[in-house]
Amino acid sequence: MWIDAIIRTIVRALTCALLCLPLHAVAADFTLQDIQGKTHHLSDYRGKWVLVNFWATWCPPCKKEIPDLIDLQKTHKDLEVIGIAVDYESGKAVADFVRKVGINYPIVLGNDAVFAQIGEMEVLPASYLYSPSGEKVAYQEGALTKESIENYIKSKHGH
Repeated sequence: MWIDAIIRTIVRALTCALLCLPLHAVAADFTLQDIQGKTHHLSDYRGKWVLVNFWATWCPPCKKEIPDLIDLQKTHKDLEVIGIAVDYESGKAVADFVRKVGINYPIVLGNDAVFAQIGEMEVLPASYLYSPSGEKVAYQEGALTKESIENYIKSKHGH
């Protein structure tokens, strides 16, 4: 039992350390079309935090973080989550998964044009966080939690 507690503590510390890595690069205004056909521009969300999350339907850590992302989208009016599905069988398979799981944020099918605008990732899940001014401020490889995002935002803006 105590080993599990130690491992959880280490994972939380590493999660914070990774999420807190500053990038501080002004983002080019991305243009992404979600599976519903709606176009999203980073500039549409000025004044909000934007979390861009790369994931796959077959990825266990991705599936584990989805409930927290759903909750963040639901409870934080100052945050927009955008999911980028990668390594997928078909657009229909992604849409079916989204519907089944109840994802409430926009989902984009990842491709080379999307990666060119947002960035590449080495592992799944991976997330980029943009500040309300559109600045790319953090990148994390691996699953994140609602708590880690809230703590990061709070540390930057004292909310």
